[in-house]
Amino acid sequence: MQGRCAWAGNDPLYCEYHDAEWGRPEFDGNRLFEMLVLEGFQSGLSWITILRKRGGFRRVFMGFDPVKLADWGEAEVAAALADPGIVRHRGKIEATVKNARAFIGLGGAQAFSDFLWSSVNHVPFQRNASNLKEIPSKNEASIDLAKRLKRAGFGFCGPTTVYAFMQASGMINDHVVTCECHAEVSALAASL
Repeated sequence: MQGRCAWAGNDPLYCEYHDAEWGRPEFDGNRLFEMLVLEGFQSGLSWITILRKRGGFRRVFMGFDPVKLADWGEAEVAAALADPGIVRHRGKIEATVKNARAFIGLGGAQAFSDFLWSSVNHVPFQRNASNLKEIPSKNEASIDLAKRLKRAGFGFCGPTTVYAFMQASGMINDHVVTCECHAEVSALAASL
């Protein structure tokens, strides 16, 4: 693709993620749960590391099924810590279990989606940045959503992580205007 966002580089996996997933509005609460958890795991690492291990995360975390994850105890956490298919970080694994319980506490998939999308009034924010320097690492909406998530019982959801999640899930269109995906994602948002 000509005019792709520079952060995607040349790695085929990264390019595919950029072209087919990143920034497209996602409303499925279960998929949003997976995306939020993976953004938490990315904290302190590169996103390509998470993409390369995404299949392992899906296997270990039982397809990111919040109901199954909410029942995890120390034995399941220990098994996850021993699995090289994922990022083995106790705090992030325990936060995944905590987040599954918080997801259920909010009322499940649709309620979770509504909770998240209310942070942008259910309308994707369209940024028209000409380069990456114009794109912040957090904004008022991500700061507010991070606080709301924390109050609801979620972990590893700080404002910067939440902003990255909002970009990935299409709540914010941060494809630069020279990227071919910018217009496509804008049109998707306008059709909602």
